[in-house]
Amino acid sequence: MTAVLPPLRASVGLLRPRRLTRIEDGGRLHALLWTPGPGMRMISSAVLGGGIGERCWVLNAQVSHGYGRTDPDRHLAELAADSGARGPGVGLMTAADVSAYAHAHDNGAEAIVTSGIDVRGWAAVPEAQEAASGGGARVPGTINIVVALPVPLTDAALVNAVATATEAKTQALLEAGHDCSGTPTDAVCVAARAPSSGETPHAFAGPRSLWGARLARVVHRAVHDATPSPSPSSL
Repeated sequence: MTAVLPPLRASVGLLRPRRLTRIEDGGRLHALLWTPGPGMRMISSAVLGGGIGERCWVLNAQVSHGYGRTDPDRHLAELAADSGARGPGVGLMTAADVSAYAHAHDNGAEAIVTSGIDVRGWAAVPEAQEAASGGGARVPGTINIVVALPVPLTDAALVNAVATATEAKTQALLEAGHDCSGTPTDAVCVAARAPSSGETPHAFAGPRSLWGARLARVVHRAVHDATPSPSPSSL
């Protein structure tokens, strides 16, 4: 990373990303780096640092359209190291402009979303259509969701939180008039505080649980704010 710039808007609470910029492939690209440090347990579908475990940072990096590297996990690790991130972390990427992120809050729950929907579609498609599209492995058109909660969750609740975030994302897209459930390369990361000694983690994160409802609202709001409205020609 060649420079560190202040966030585009004021950030309060737990989820405070830094905006980074670099020159790569002849263009200026941005990234968001959140470094809460130790004490956070995360679940993610990201190519780097996916799964469940303690993580120290989350990097959401913009890459060029036509991205051709076959080692995105290594690329993300290099970008994180260049930015000064240390320890295990989560790395996401997108061809969307991550400097145009949306940040939502609800009673302690927070979400940051970057959104590009150039390659949107429905999750369940006929097999022939799936083969024709190459399985949807392209990078452009990605919705990346990062959620932070100030409370601990069980492993099962973390899984539940990912499902809740995905439902809220799809709800926001449909309400905005987009004919899709998402994009083939969407990724999510939910971070929850690690439990202190003797503390009982929350066992539920569905949309009608206390923290699941808050998570759903912040994801819904941030996806709505980050996603461009459909053009008349696409309706």
